[in-house]
Amino acid sequence: MRSSLVTLTLLWLPLHVWAASPNDVIVEASQLLSRQLETRKEELSSDRQALYAAVNAILLPRFDRKLAAQLVLGKHWRTASDSEKARFIEAFYLTLLHRYADGVLEFDPSRMQILPYRGDETKSRTSVNTKVRLDDGKVVSVNYSLIKRAEEWQVYDVVIEGISYVRNFRAELDSEIGSGTLETVIKRLEAEVGTGTTAAPVLP
Repeated sequence: MRSSLVTLTLLWLPLHVWAASPNDVIVEASQLLSRQLETRKEELSSDRQALYAAVNAILLPRFDRKLAAQLVLGKHWRTASDSEKARFIEAFYLTLLHRYADGVLEFDPSRMQILPYRGDETKSRTSVNTKVRLDDGKVVSVNYSLIKRAEEWQVYDVVIEGISYVRNFRAELDSEIGSGTLETVIKRLEAEVGTGTTAAPVLP
């Protein structure tokens, strides 16, 4: 349930809409995703590659892949080579996309409430808070961490009920890297999503 919720929240990011405020990003993206599902839900349910492409088109323009990957690697980012960093960014992003793509089919904007913005838009980082009602009626807090890049706000983390997706993933990979190497982890992620030196990327 938590993993699907991460996907739903990340996929609020807009495709071509440039929002003036962090809250606008969330509102406009919700509307965009709703329109996508209204017209393509049957197609996306039966064609996984089309689903990946649709998710990528919505997520990529408003997700700071580099910052998220850097935070996930933590201390290992400092010792990684440029090649390892680039490969990890790509593999991490596609892992995120593939792991939770099914969640987008369950997206229901009527279950999400965007709370009044309490942040400071003059700062480089901020948070947008929402509430999400689950199938069993429970309401959970979902907070987006955003960073300002030029005139654009980009999401780099989602915090659900106080649990950070980035920190959770970092703990998972830190243990794996500690018992092996970063290269081993990258190769595993690449194999899972079908990328690497010998495989064609799943997405353009």
